[in-house]
Amino acid sequence: MRRLTVGAELCVSHIGLGLGGFGTRVRGAAAEEVLSRYLAAGGNFLDTAHCYACWAPEGAGCSERELGRCLQRLGLRSEVLIATKGGHPTFGESYLRPEAFLSPERIEADARESMERMGVDRIDLYYLHRDDPRVPVDEIHDALESLVLNGIVRETGSSNWSLERLTAYEACARKVGGRGFAVNQYQWSLAVPRWEPGSDPTTRYVTSKLAAFHREQKLPIAAYTPTAQGFFAGRSHADGNFGTDLNQRLRDRVSALATELTATPTQIALAWLIQHNPVAIPLLGTGDIAHLMEGLGAADILLPDTVVQELNSLRSPAAFGEPTE
Repeated sequence: MRRLTVGAELCVSHIGLGLGGFGTRVRGAAAEEVLSRYLAAGGNFLDTAHCYACWAPEGAGCSERELGRCLQRLGLRSEVLIATKGGHPTFGESYLRPEAFLSPERIEADARESMERMGVDRIDLYYLHRDDPRVPVDEIHDALESLVLNGIVRETGSSNWSLERLTAYEACARKVGGRGFAVNQYQWSLAVPRWEPGSDPTTRYVTSKLAAFHREQKLPIAAYTPTAQGFFAGRSHADGNFGTDLNQRLRDRVSALATELTATPTQIALAWLIQHNPVAIPLLGTGDIAHLMEGLGAADILLPDTVVQELNSLRSPAAFGEPTE
C-alpha cells in the first residue's frame, strides 16, 4: 500500500483503520485478526479516540483499551502509527465532560489518559475531536505545542473544525513560528450527504471551500465514513443520510464503472477518494474481514483521469446546493 508523509515525519499508509467498534462489537481474537489482516495488507495508520465508544453502554475508553491490549499481545507498537482524539464535549450521560473541554489542562489530561489506556509512551498523531470557538486559537496552539515539546505527541491535527477557525489557527501558528496542524479529519465520501445538521451538529463534511483550503495548504484530510455508510453497496440504512436523487445518479454510474473495471462499487468510491487532490486518507471502520479486505483492495485501483473528472462533475457543489460554510 502506498504511503505518504503527514507532518514532518509520520509516514502513514494511504488507507487508515478506524477503531470505533474496538472494545465493544470488535474485541478479543476478532480485534487481533482485524489488526493483523490490515497490517499484512500494508496498512499502519490506526485511528481511535478518547471518547470511543461512548455511544455504547459503558463504552467510553473501550477502543483505546482494546487497542492497547492488542498491541501488547501481538507486539505491534513499532509497526503502527496511532492517531487518537481528545477534546470532545459531553455526549449524553455516558460521557460527561467539563464545559471547558478545550482548556489546556483538559487537552493534556485527555492525551495522558489515552496514553495510559493504550500503554504507550507517546501518541503519534493527536487530534482535537471538536472545536470550541469560545477558546482563542492561540491558547489552543500553545497547549498543543506544549504536548509536542514535552514528548507527549509527535504531530497534531483537528477534527470537524470550521474553515474559519482552521484558517485562524494556521495564521496563529505562522505568526509565532510554531507548527500548524499536520492533517484534519472530516466526513468525506463520493456521495454528498444531506446538508441539514444530523444528530450531531458539531460534525462537518468536506465542502468545496474546505477542499480548496487543504489543496492550497497541501494538507491531507483523513476521511471518516468514506464509503458513505455502504451507500454504494446498496445498504438501505445509508439512505437516511445519502438517499437523494443526485446521489442515486452517482451510485448508478459507479455501479456501471465497477463492472467495467472489475471492481466493486465501494472500491470505485474509495479509489475516487484516494486519487483526490487534496490528499484524502480514507478511514475504514469495520470489524468484518470481508468488508475490510474489499476496502483495502481500492488501493490497487487506478481510475482514468476522465472517470475522475466525470465523477467530480456529477457531484459538483452547484448540483447539490452545497452550503457556503
